[in-house]
Amino acid sequence: MRPLLLTLSLILAFASAHAEVVRLAPDFTFPGIGKSQSLKGVRGQPVVLLIAKSPKIGDFKTEVKNLQAIYQEFANKQVIFIAAFISDAAPVKSNIPFVIANNGAAVASAYSMPEKDKFNIVIIGKDGNVDYQTSKVIGAARVVDVIQNSYAVQSITGR
Repeated sequence: MRPLLLTLSLILAFASAHAEVVRLAPDFTFPGIGKSQSLKGVRGQPVVLLIAKSPKIGDFKTEVKNLQAIYQEFANKQVIFIAAFISDAAPVKSNIPFVIANNGAAVASAYSMPEKDKFNIVIIGKDGNVDYQTSKVIGAARVVDVIQNSYAVQSITGR
């Protein structure tokens, strides 16, 4: 029994040590009301960052369409939506009020988006840490799950 308790306590200690590992989201700027704003300036609100070569890319359009389906749930959580385009900075056709980052190529580089990827989605928690990043379309329900889990973890850990 004693070895089992020791093993369990070591596993819990190891898991809690790794739970504290966070990746601070690289800062960037985007247009605000009257002046530029930075990602650091919106800390306290979750951010969904879509990085794409262009707003015309299929994965980008699909992700936006998925997010639009449950936009009201995001609005209730005060989620900020930001798009960063590497080559073609055009407005996003959506009922979601996207803000367009000032330098999409620099944002893609800061988030280590590989050149081969045409699309990335990054979910940044209200504490300013990257909670999730992928080059796959994940759908709105998964985005909501990540944001809700982030709130839960931050309240438990006091971040």
